[in-house]
Amino acid sequence: MTDEAPPDDRLRLDQPHSARVWNFLLGGKDNYAADRQAGEAILRMFPDIAMLARLQRRFLVRAVSHLTAEAGIRQFLDVGTGLPTADNTHEVAQRIAPDSRIVYVDNDPLVLVHAQALLTSAPEGACDYLEADVRDPERILQEAARTLDFDRPIALTMLGILGQLPDSDEPHALVRRYLDALPSGSYLALADGTDTDEALNRAIAVYNANSTGSYHLRPPERIAAYFDGLDVVEPGIVPISEWHPEPVDVGEPPSGVDTVCGIGRKP
Repeated sequence: MTDEAPPDDRLRLDQPHSARVWNFLLGGKDNYAADRQAGEAILRMFPDIAMLARLQRRFLVRAVSHLTAEAGIRQFLDVGTGLPTADNTHEVAQRIAPDSRIVYVDNDPLVLVHAQALLTSAPEGACDYLEADVRDPERILQEAARTLDFDRPIALTMLGILGQLPDSDEPHALVRRYLDALPSGSYLALADGTDTDEALNRAIAVYNANSTGSYHLRPPERIAAYFDGLDVVEPGIVPISEWHPEPVDVGEPPSGVDTVCGIGRKP
């Protein structure tokens, strides 16, 4: 459940937070000394982490564009949104379909402060933000229903959020609880880090030892299992640089990208 203390009292600026560390890796300014120190430690051990952050952001843009333009989706539930940056979910969707409706979910109070100021909808659509924990799907789904129509297809986006949950939180069962609440024709768009590179494994271990939270890299086949029962969109569950790539300026993708992603449709 969400701590009810005022956001300023819960920022814990002396300890790194995943959303702020990710913001630092993306080149943002919404981070603090502890976040930068954690990010720099990861970069020293695994320099490609900044590129992975950019590639994941580009996947969000491509996924939302595909779901809006090709699949006709007009509703998005973005769980683990992170700090607002360029091309947020509602901006991408509403450029294509101004009547799109988006609900953002995150549990970092700094994200709440920025979301309230920056995540504003086009007048034809709607945009809302929930400060809530991904492990509380009942509350999230109930409050999202104020903005989203659960009788119509919804795209659930979960980028990098499930790696923040240990196995004891049963992330696969959690995804299923969200999907069970969505109607036929809904989609899951998901990306998460894999344990396929020893340098990345060591870097994440250092981060976990010095952060308020932790990140759990998993084998690619366990990430692919999140899509069990869904009709996976081509090209399937693939490295994040290979999902409908576009000629964008993120540099040359590292060999064997250590993040996989995909989109699946609920029958």
